[in-house]
Amino acid sequence: MSQTNILLEAGTNELEIVEFYIDEPVVEFDTGTSSALKLIQEEGKEPIYRGYYGVNVAKVLEIIQLPHITPLPELQSPSVLGAFNLRSQIIPLVDLNIWLDKEQLVNYAPPKVVVTEFNNVTTAFKVSGVNRIHRISWEDVDAPNSYMSFFSKGCITGVVRLEDRIVFILDLEKIVTELNPSLGLKLDNAIDWSQNNNYRAIVCDDSSLIRNMLKTLLRKANFEVHDFTNGQEAWDELCRIKRKALDEEKDVTDFVQVLISDIEMPRMDGHTLCKTVKEDPMMKKLPVILFSSLITDKLRHKGESVGADEQISKPGVTKLAQRAHELIQQYANSYVPEKKETTVE
Repeated sequence: MSQTNILLEAGTNELEIVEFYIDEPVVEFDTGTSSALKLIQEEGKEPIYRGYYGVNVAKVLEIIQLPHITPLPELQSPSVLGAFNLRSQIIPLVDLNIWLDKEQLVNYAPPKVVVTEFNNVTTAFKVSGVNRIHRISWEDVDAPNSYMSFFSKGCITGVVRLEDRIVFILDLEKIVTELNPSLGLKLDNAIDWSQNNNYRAIVCDDSSLIRNMLKTLLRKANFEVHDFTNGQEAWDELCRIKRKALDEEKDVTDFVQVLISDIEMPRMDGHTLCKTVKEDPMMKKLPVILFSSLITDKLRHKGESVGADEQISKPGVTKLAQRAHELIQQYANSYVPEKKETTVE
């Protein structure tokens, strides 16, 4: 299976996920096993527990059989099995069983390898098997509760109920960043951020790791940050600000100067949030920056179609801060106040 084209239009609040699964042995008298795991019993084989997971199709390059693996020296994590050569590209392989602290199966079905690309980095993940692609709405994706987050090492960003099973959306960016911290967000300390004005920003990202890092780094770049876990929460806050602006006969940008949004989020994704903001007469002058691992040359047209002012691929937080300041100034210099609306949807 290879991924060559994404047919979904931007702003429909839909996504496609590749569903895969991870098997682990049944532990006798294991009363603490999550109900999200499904007991599988194949004829002539030992019973297993099967957990179902998903990843956005836009991040998947292809799915292959387990290739020959070459060990890597001085590995920092046992979950990195080594690397393999795929069309002259050396790709590291992460075993999700090990990363998620699951027991390994022996003498069972041959595993699969999901080759991904995001943040301009190619990484492969070893899984037990792959089912199919599902098209779903972000409205059907729930945020994980604290129990799920704890037992998944904080690597679950969404929960989807499909037919007779629960599918967890994995935060692969978090896994890759923890394995290689050099790929994380970093602000260029050589820049004198004190020369910039202070602004208020709304930031929404479903990854707690990215959200917390963004808050810390943007505050250093003179931003007061209000953060949210998904686009719906951010939109609700913008509607509250809009009502306040109407009551006080001010502009929305008197209360918030920039919106920075991830794309993949439960309930409402970043493309839908951006489109909704830009279609609102009182909010359309609010600069919107999409900050996501899905910003690539092949997918950039999606952000353009929903009116994004800028699209920046993670982890380029320095460029993010610079462009936010520039866009705020551009809008402030060109903005002509419009007649206020008298109603709020």
